[in-house]
Amino acid sequence: MRKPLIAGNWKMNLIPEEAGFILDKLMTVKEKEVELLICPSFIALPLASEKLKNSFIKLGAQNMYPEIKGAFTGEISPNMLKALRCEYVICGHSERRTLLGESNDFIRRKVSCALSHNIIPILCVGESQKDRTEGMTEECIRKQIFTALSDLKRKELSRIVVAYEPIWAIGTGISATATDAEKVAKFIRNELTCAFGKQVAEEIRILYGGSVNITNITDFMHCPNIDGALIGGASLKPTEFIEIYNKI
Repeated sequence: MRKPLIAGNWKMNLIPEEAGFILDKLMTVKEKEVELLICPSFIALPLASEKLKNSFIKLGAQNMYPEIKGAFTGEISPNMLKALRCEYVICGHSERRTLLGESNDFIRRKVSCALSHNIIPILCVGESQKDRTEGMTEECIRKQIFTALSDLKRKELSRIVVAYEPIWAIGTGISATATDAEKVAKFIRNELTCAFGKQVAEEIRILYGGSVNITNITDFMHCPNIDGALIGGASLKPTEFIEIYNKI
């Protein structure tokens, strides 16, 4: 049975003092049979690592460069993340794809590199409003997934997490309906089944992300192919984020 995952992506928000306040609130949560993950900004990672080291709450990073070291100004390596006890890393978020021009092939390198350093990649996939209008959702997501997973071995595939985040629903306040999200999540699982077999496909967790909040989380979690959520804005509000976790 897949263990649900609730992940908070803090994006470019919160200086360490502000992050510490939220982390203190989150550490009052009673652990359930649901993973809780926080992905702070890079400058808040050291503080989060120290605060969470004896907590059930997992720590992740929002990005990673797919090399151990080198002349990559402004980047962070997998061994640096490991030194900070990061267990997860977000790969291919739409904001990095659209604003920073990250390609499917570059994201493939990140996913492979993360796994080789025992960090679990959260592979983000999703279509634009234009793709959706033109009926290209499935083709767009199929290409994103299979380019990113093309290098992986069977034992690696079962460790990844896929996050479906329709670009038109990220930070807009407009959320896909549970029916829409489940349709795409089911498509993703069916594609994984065809490519890698049912056993592997059933082990991979699929999250939904895009204007998730306390009002709609239950609807998403009732969907058989959705195993959790990657949450942006609501994860910056500790009371709401805790309530979301407790409702799962």
